[in-house]
Amino acid sequence: MAKEGAQRAEETEQMIEKEGGREAAEGGAGGSLRAGDAKEMRAVVLSAFGGLNKLRVSKRAMPEPQEGELKIRVKACGLNFIDLMVRQGNIDNPPKTPLVPGFECSGIVEALGDSVKGFEIGDRVMAFVNYNAWAEVVCTPVEFVYKVPDDMNFSEAAAFPMNFVTAYMMLFEVANLREGMSVLVHSAGGGVGQAVAQLCSTIPNVTVFGTASSFKHEAIKNSVTHLFDRNADYVQEVKRISTDGVDIVLDCLCGENTGKGLSLLKPLGTYILYGSSNMVTGETKSFFSFAKSWWQVEKVNPIKLYEENKVIAGFSLLNLLFKQNRGGLIKGVMDKLLNLYNSKKIKPVVDSLWALEEVKEAMQRIHDRGNIGKLILDVEKAPTPLMANDSTETSEAGEEEEDHEGDNENKERMPFIQ
Repeated sequence: MAKEGAQRAEETEQMIEKEGGREAAEGGAGGSLRAGDAKEMRAVVLSAFGGLNKLRVSKRAMPEPQEGELKIRVKACGLNFIDLMVRQGNIDNPPKTPLVPGFECSGIVEALGDSVKGFEIGDRVMAFVNYNAWAEVVCTPVEFVYKVPDDMNFSEAAAFPMNFVTAYMMLFEVANLREGMSVLVHSAGGGVGQAVAQLCSTIPNVTVFGTASSFKHEAIKNSVTHLFDRNADYVQEVKRISTDGVDIVLDCLCGENTGKGLSLLKPLGTYILYGSSNMVTGETKSFFSFAKSWWQVEKVNPIKLYEENKVIAGFSLLNLLFKQNRGGLIKGVMDKLLNLYNSKKIKPVVDSLWALEEVKEAMQRIHDRGNIGKLILDVEKAPTPLMANDSTETSEAGEEEEDHEGDNENKERMPFIQ
């Protein structure tokens, strides 16, 4: 282990020298920093809320760790549906622009802030970040950083925290999943959906009902017990198999699916809302889609919940971490998840790798619900020409794209974590 630590430290030092040489050769590209100021780094910058044309890769001042923080040389970043919502400004109290998006990453520890314990320079880590993850270097409090297992690569590490913690918390902390229960999960082909399926497989005799676009069925059919086309009448399909319904419903869609989910619950069943991707139809924020989605939400009557013995809940991982100060709770969950990974019971599913400069194309793939598993921004990957196909073709409509709901009929709704 000592030898491995020394090798990692040497790799980090070589990387720092390489970056320093690159910046010297560029002569301080961007011209915004004076000699003697902080070093620069590449980062994805959102200049204003709107379409894909609001994203660009540019130089930013490299951050330095404050007390209790780690400085991480980023290798890979996770791309989630929430990042699309942030780009649109379609979240509550969005931060001011310009900003660097992204909430999770993996990389190598490059520096330690004062009072940091338990980590060394050269450690391979994955981390939650309160924005700023899509960059070559990030700084984040030590409580949000976790060591990466030796046999987990950086892409898998960047795909691990958000999806698996969300899935674990909903199944075990909120809904109390136990042997013999049943779960309905939407967007079964997405990152959270695949994490849910894997975690359910760790409990005996759990039945998983999943919805997904038909073109994904062949790839994910072995991960769930019963798989339905998301455009089919899944309520009747579920009741045909299980007359009483299901014990747990995990809803990332919202809108009319809220009422459908509640109708499927068995007595003492739990419905959990963790997203609202039905609000996203066009490239930019649509007030029509927002209003329509919430108008379709069935009004919940507490007396009816009491009479039917049903539970309705919500889950927001980022709020739990960054607004409600539950980092310690999440640390315990990550320890359990890493034990499951080391036991080869779970493994993150990576859909594809993209260069920072390809962030627009990657976002379009998520918007089109074309991915199976997680999309990853690979910081060291060189951009390559994009092959034209239905699932990865980039929209050129920019901010003025019209909202055509029918265009998304064959594209899966992806989870939204806020």
